[in-house]
Amino acid sequence: MKRFLMVCVALLLAVTVMNAQSEQVVLHVIETSDVHGCFLPYDFINAKDKPGSLARVQTYVKQLRKDNPGRVVLLDNGDILQGQPICYYYNYLKPNDENVAASVINYMGYDAETIGNHDVETGHKVYDKWIKEVHCPMLGANVINTQTGKSYLKPYTLLYRGGIKIAVLGMITPAIPNWLNEHIWSGLRFDEMVSTARKWVGYLQRNEHPDVIIGLFHSGWDGGIKTATYCEDAAMQVAEDVPGFDLILFGHDHTRHNETLVNQNGTKVVCLDPANNAMTVAHAVITLTKEGKKVVAKQVEGQLVDVSHMDVDAQFVNHFKPQADEVKQFVSKKIGTFKHTIYTKDSYFGSSAFNDLIANLELSITGADIAFNAPLSFNDSIKAGDVTMADMFKLYKYENQLYVMRLRGDEVRKHLEMSYDQWVGTMKSKDDHLLLLDNRTVGDQQRLGFKNFSFNFDAAAGIDYVVDVTKPDGQKVHILRMSDGRPFDENKWYKVAINSYRANGGGELLTRGAGIPKDSLAERTIWQSELDQRYYLMKEIEKAGTLDPKPNNNWKFVPEEWTIPAAQRDRKLLFGE
Repeated sequence: MKRFLMVCVALLLAVTVMNAQSEQVVLHVIETSDVHGCFLPYDFINAKDKPGSLARVQTYVKQLRKDNPGRVVLLDNGDILQGQPICYYYNYLKPNDENVAASVINYMGYDAETIGNHDVETGHKVYDKWIKEVHCPMLGANVINTQTGKSYLKPYTLLYRGGIKIAVLGMITPAIPNWLNEHIWSGLRFDEMVSTARKWVGYLQRNEHPDVIIGLFHSGWDGGIKTATYCEDAAMQVAEDVPGFDLILFGHDHTRHNETLVNQNGTKVVCLDPANNAMTVAHAVITLTKEGKKVVAKQVEGQLVDVSHMDVDAQFVNHFKPQADEVKQFVSKKIGTFKHTIYTKDSYFGSSAFNDLIANLELSITGADIAFNAPLSFNDSIKAGDVTMADMFKLYKYENQLYVMRLRGDEVRKHLEMSYDQWVGTMKSKDDHLLLLDNRTVGDQQRLGFKNFSFNFDAAAGIDYVVDVTKPDGQKVHILRMSDGRPFDENKWYKVAINSYRANGGGELLTRGAGIPKDSLAERTIWQSELDQRYYLMKEIEKAGTLDPKPNNNWKFVPEEWTIPAAQRDRKLLFGE
């Protein structure tokens, strides 16, 4: 009996010691993604205060760090180098200064960052310099140096918080070659994400033995471009098919997402996407139970936190005031004068002054026969009166180059057919919608109520045509003539002005639409601009001095007895008017 009691006491002591050694560690992981130059709570394009911005994220992160010292991880997921004029200014006009995107990342003390497709779009000279200036690791396991066969960026980084070893594995969408000219990413290739993730998770588990593995992916949830070798948006597929991740933080698709799925091993994986413009942060709480040095239990919870109207961090704003003041002076420079206000929203319903101004200037700059252009902003306007440098960022949102390509007449038509098939439905009655809308995308910052991306809604200048919305897909566009009266010939070759995104396969209008093989696009290009298209548009407006932008009225939706009332209904739905 005495011996039995001694054994019981020993067991009790062992359990007590074991319980005493058990501890919980709570970690907080914050992700921003697709910031697009929204560093400050000021809209340089519209000269007014703006919601969101990293100045508000800083408020949230500072408080979190204060409440949880040594337990916070801060990550950014790329697409930070383009979007606001402050980016353009430090990318191209002040290239010898530290890039403001690096300054912001360093000031806020980010722990790691991935590179996004719009960061790559700035070109080697800009993004290579930015990568060197950023103090935290720049991750990209599937960005491969073609000379060495090794990662051009760090595949992963290791972080330590409260005795916990955290591995962060970074990747980018491999669809870069579908959008950008090869000289922009020369010497690189972008490998498929699932196989890359499987390779590096295995490596981490064998060699690093982390307690937590986080995926930081500049790639959307699902969809986008799908080829025989990769998917543009592969976050969901990686989460499902590659066991080992505890948390996947992603972006690129500008869509808020908070989901917990079960992977092929039956393990839960939390997946978060805070969308764009620093309006929201992804916040994951990871609770780990340790016994001694061993993690015996792990729980991950995710939330999306709206910071859009949070107080700004005054120290942050004051720190970057000199840069802000310099950029305000830059964007206030007068370029020319417009006699009339022009609106992007007009572009969805027919020939419009906004879209046609760009296409007409493209024709003037290049001497091409035909020009394609799509609205790049959902609902912007440039007011009558003085036109400033800030307005140039409304007129043309991205730093695309301007190209001229050789296209046959039938390829021109097929390109437009695919554009309008994504743009409008097939009306069966006068009460149907004109536009191809989807209620599920109303809050989607890329689709905004459309079923498809409006930046793929190419219209043309230089030709007269009608779009018969009662016809099935592929049969809607009927080209009547060249706009100068010459006949249009489907077998003739034409010079077509087009932006670099489209010319390199973006939106697949030239490949899937016109039927041109992807590897033939480069040989079809007969001219490309040295600088971005916005620069040349600005120079044309400066040269003209005063412009009176009006619609070309070279195309329309028919039959008008159906399309005009339908357009009015859809306009009210989208814009409340």
